[in-house]
Amino acid sequence: MRVDGTPYRSIWLAEDGWAAEIIDQTVLPHRFETVRLETLEDAARAIEIMQVRGAPLIGATAAYGMCLGLKDDTSDEALEAAAARLRRTRPTAINLIWAIDEMLAALRNQPREKRQEAAYARAAEICDEDVEACRHIGLNGVKLIEDIAAKKPGKTVNILTHCNAGWLATVDWGTALSPIYHAHDKGLDVHVWADETRPRNQGAALTAWELGKHGVPHTVIADNTGGHLMQHGQVDICITGTDRTAGNGDVANKIGTYLKALAARDNDIPFYVALPHSTIDWTIEDGVRDIPIEQRDETEVTHIQGLAADGTVQSVQVSAPGSPAGNYAFDVTPARLVTGLITERGVCEASREGLVGLYPEQADDGS
Repeated sequence: MRVDGTPYRSIWLAEDGWAAEIIDQTVLPHRFETVRLETLEDAARAIEIMQVRGAPLIGATAAYGMCLGLKDDTSDEALEAAAARLRRTRPTAINLIWAIDEMLAALRNQPREKRQEAAYARAAEICDEDVEACRHIGLNGVKLIEDIAAKKPGKTVNILTHCNAGWLATVDWGTALSPIYHAHDKGLDVHVWADETRPRNQGAALTAWELGKHGVPHTVIADNTGGHLMQHGQVDICITGTDRTAGNGDVANKIGTYLKALAARDNDIPFYVALPHSTIDWTIEDGVRDIPIEQRDETEVTHIQGLAADGTVQSVQVSAPGSPAGNYAFDVTPARLVTGLITERGVCEASREGLVGLYPEQADDGS
């Protein structure tokens, strides 16, 4: 995607051929800055403090983190230590574990002298594969928007999304936003309701920034506004992303997604979730019970970051001093509330049968 006319991915290999570079998402939308990752610890910290976020991008960053972990030591011990460090960064997004396992599979049987080259090759493949997967998610999902547009000729298609599942959350294109970008680029009249997404405000900061840069009409709304808009016919379809999809179709996404799905069901509005294959956890059959939910630092709830009048980015406290805060980063939307899953292979119902229909290679995996 483009930023002020310049094409960017969210992560790329530096000109020196060994360091990785990322867009620092902790300072968006007020500043556009890039960060150079030179060590395993740089990559792990970027994931932990959310300089990178979004399940597919976390996986891609972990892949390059594995490369950096082998820069000075390609031993088995260094390989396993790098994997162990990266696994500890964030617990919910399955793409992280998937990417690490992909890297280990590509490297464990390689001679030590070939591991660095093999690592960078597989990391680049993971990034390229994600770009193609997200592009095809857009091609499959745009058909849903076209169907709605055909039923209301001359009128705007209003789409509600939660958190950020655009190109900043992937390597390029995005998941939930990919169909929207494709629709806009095809000339469809679309408008996006972007939930602010407390406590970190990824919708207000990142989704709105992305859509604005691409010229997509949008409006930032408070998280609790969606139900009201649905009641009054101002939402045609909801599309969100997911950080982990259970084998039965349950989806874990940013906290507040479950409430949007409930409101959508009550108002007969289709609720779709967009995801690449790397976000499916085939080992889990009950997402509500078994998907681990990350609990982050309470200061993300008690404080808020914004642009001050003097042009500096500042953090201010918004809660009563001394009051404790709970910070559950995700919730799980049961499959029964999900109209369908938009993947790179097509759209299916949110169920094991639906998923296996698109991924038949998983039919007899024994999980």
